[in-house]
Amino acid sequence: ENKSDKRKAPPASGNSTALKKNTRGTTKIDATVKLLQRKNGATIADLMEATGWQAHSVRGAISGTLKKKLGLCVTSEIEGSRGRVYRITVDEARA
Repeated sequence: ENKSDKRKAPPASGNSTALKKNTRGTTKIDATVKLLQRKNGATIADLMEATGWQAHSVRGAISGTLKKKLGLCVTSEIEGSRGRVYRITVDEARA
């Protein structure tokens, strides 16, 4: 038997992935983006409650998916009793 016969099927094209995302409804990343777009932003605790993720997973999603993959500008600042608050802002250099 030829080794090439055992190869896996090639990955699906980007178009089918986009269709799957639209048909399965709101994802946890979508919920994260929605919370971060609010005027008041969101804390790690807010994002943990909305997604069911642990704190390190929320921070990883912000850094990896939102900033690096999607290219969003996510800022954070410490606000009194709320602690560190994250927001998606418009990056004026990109706009």
